[in-house]
Amino acid sequence: MGDYSNMASYYDVIMTSGYYDYAKIVDNLVLQDSVEKVLEIGCGTGLILEELARRKSSVQISGIDLTEPMLAIAKERLKSFKNVALSQQNVCHLSLPSAHDLAFSYGGVWYFVIDGDKEPFLVSHIPDHGANLQGIKKMAQHIAPHGTLLLGIQGPHHNYETVISNGMKYSQKIDPTDIGFTKHYYLSDGAQTLMAQTVKYRTYNFEEAKNMLSAHGFAYIPESRDNKLFLRFSRAP
Repeated sequence: MGDYSNMASYYDVIMTSGYYDYAKIVDNLVLQDSVEKVLEIGCGTGLILEELARRKSSVQISGIDLTEPMLAIAKERLKSFKNVALSQQNVCHLSLPSAHDLAFSYGGVWYFVIDGDKEPFLVSHIPDHGANLQGIKKMAQHIAPHGTLLLGIQGPHHNYETVISNGMKYSQKIDPTDIGFTKHYYLSDGAQTLMAQTVKYRTYNFEEAKNMLSAHGFAYIPESRDNKLFLRFSRAP
């Protein structure tokens, strides 16, 4: 699974320089009044959970992440929120004390890419196919019957570079592979490279993704909302 240790100390400044709109992400979670327990799969440094916890103090919120340095930042960020519990876990071996009404991942372990009118495809931080199946199985065990799974939507990946809010240059390079792609992340300050991180991703077409999820009781729920940031799946009773 992708490890972001090298990026951890720079992650917040990169992500909050226009990479994601965290208020909009939480707007798109659309939590119903019946939702009492929420799980984020791949919570990183806790930027989404911070926005969610501010709005939903009565909801029990759990977050898991594999990368310890990222989780350490999240624990510090969220320490004042008594309704948030974080743990370092691999989703393939996920073990939490209860099931959740809603689980989501936005750029975390799994997400979808939509390129124009083309059919969505699933991107996984887990390169091994068997481990993906195991991860989905373990995730399903932690979502209650009739519960909801939301997997984020992103645009297509491409090579680019940009100057972020602190004046440093962020860049990324994409290399296709036979199972998906490899993404190289860089952060530089003038001629000095401060951060270099490489992560391997596996991809699945939409039918493959739906079949993998349906094997564990998840049905795709099409939605006609404009500019939605998640694809929705409902778990069978």
